[in-house]
Amino acid sequence: MKFRLIAVLVGVVVLVLAVQDIPLAFHLRSVERDRLVTQLERDAFVLAGRVEEVLEGNTDDASGSLHALIEAYEASSDVRVVVVNSAGQAVVGPTFEIGDDFTNRPEIMRALSGNPVTGERVSTTLGSDLFYVSVPVISGDSTVGAVRITAPASTISGAVNARLVGLLAVAFISILIAVIAAFALAGAFTRPIKKLTDTSERLARGDLGDRADEQSGSPEVRVLARSYNAMVDRLEEMLERQRGFAGAASHQLRTPLTALRLRLESAAIADGEDQAEHIEAALREIDRLSRIIEGLLVLSRAEGQHVTRGLVELCSVARHRCEYWEPLLAEREVSLMFVSDADTVEVLAVPTAVEQCIDNFIDNAIDVVDQGSTIVVKVSQTPGVGEVHVIDSGPGMTDADRKDAFGRFWRAKGANPGGTGLGLAIVRQFAESSGGSAELHAAATGGIDAVARFPRV
Repeated sequence: MKFRLIAVLVGVVVLVLAVQDIPLAFHLRSVERDRLVTQLERDAFVLAGRVEEVLEGNTDDASGSLHALIEAYEASSDVRVVVVNSAGQAVVGPTFEIGDDFTNRPEIMRALSGNPVTGERVSTTLGSDLFYVSVPVISGDSTVGAVRITAPASTISGAVNARLVGLLAVAFISILIAVIAAFALAGAFTRPIKKLTDTSERLARGDLGDRADEQSGSPEVRVLARSYNAMVDRLEEMLERQRGFAGAASHQLRTPLTALRLRLESAAIADGEDQAEHIEAALREIDRLSRIIEGLLVLSRAEGQHVTRGLVELCSVARHRCEYWEPLLAEREVSLMFVSDADTVEVLAVPTAVEQCIDNFIDNAIDVVDQGSTIVVKVSQTPGVGEVHVIDSGPGMTDADRKDAFGRFWRAKGANPGGTGLGLAIVRQFAESSGGSAELHAAATGGIDAVARFPRV
C-alpha cells in the first residue's frame, strides 16, 4: 500500500509537470530560436554597415580591418561570414577565397536583389542542413553587395536546447523532491493503517486484549481506530457474556438432567406405585427442563432485539394480562387489581416486552403471597417514561437480594423449587432492549414493588 501511494503521489507530480512544462518548453524553444535569429540578423546588418566602406572605396586598410573583425566574430560565435560584391564574388571572408563565385547561392542572390532573407537549406558543401542570414549592403539607392552569416542547423538547435536544460533540471529536482515527500507522506499515512492492520490480524487470531492507537495518524485514521476499538470492546463483551451464559446454562441444565436420569433409573427397577411415582417425578423434571430451555430461548431472542421497537399502549396491555391471570389467581384465593393514573400511556418497546415483564412479575409474586392477599398491577407515567408496577404483600427481600435478583439463574432462599431463575433476567433484558430499565423496590405493603420502565412516545 505504501509503494502504491508513493507511485500515485509521484505520478500526480509528473502529470502536473508534464501539463505545465511541455507547452512551456515549446514556447521557450520558439522564443530562444527567434532570439538567436534576431541576434544574427542584427550582426549581419552591423557588418553590412562596415562592409559598405570597403565595397565603395576598396581600400586595403578598411579591408584588413574588416577581415580581422569578421575573423574575431567567427571565432567567438561559431559561424561563417562571407561578403560579396554586386557581382556575387567574395571580397571578404576568412573561410572563403577572395573572388569565389556565390551566384549559385539563392540566399545571396535574394540579398543582392535588396531583400534580407533568413532560413535553412541543405548544404552540398557541408553535407548537412545549413542555417543562414543574408542581408544586402546598400549604398544610396543601389545594392553594392551582400553579407551572409551561416551556421550548421545543429548549432542553432543545440543553442536552443541548451536553454531548455535549466527547465529540465527544475523538473528533475521537482520530481526528486516529490519522491522524497511521497516517501514521508506515505509513511505518515500508511504507518497507522499498518498498525491497525496488524492489530486486526491479532484479533483474527483470537487476541482480544490488543487495541488500536487512537492518538496517531490522520483524523480519519483516528476515527477508524476508535470505531475499531469500540467494535472489539463490544465483541469482547459479547463473548464474555456468551461464555458466562453458556457456563451458567450448562450448570443449570445439569441438575434437572441428573435428576431426570435418576428418576428414570429408579423407575426401571421399580414396579407398581413406586414406578408410577418415579415416572411422575421424571415428568416434573422434564417440565422444569422445558421451562429452563424456553427461558433461555426467550432471553436469547431478547438480547437480539436492540433496535426494532414499536408503539405499545401500557394500560390496554396490562389490563389484558390481568384478565389472563385472574382465573389462576382465583384458584389460589389471591385477588388481582389493576390501577392506572392515566387512560392511555403510549411507550416504545420491542415486541412482547411489556407482556413478558408483567407475566414474569406476576408469576414471581404468586409464589410469595399468602391466600387472601392482593397483587396490584399499576400503570403510571412520569416525564418521558411509562411504568408498569406489580406490587405484592409477600415477605419482601433484602437490599442485596433485590440488587442480585436480576442475575441469570439467581434464586432466593426458599424460592419455588420448580423455578428457573431466569424470569427477572428476561424482564431486565426486554426492558433494556426497549430503551428502558427494570428494578425491584421495597413496597409499602412489606412485599416487593417490581417496576419496568419504557420510554414514552
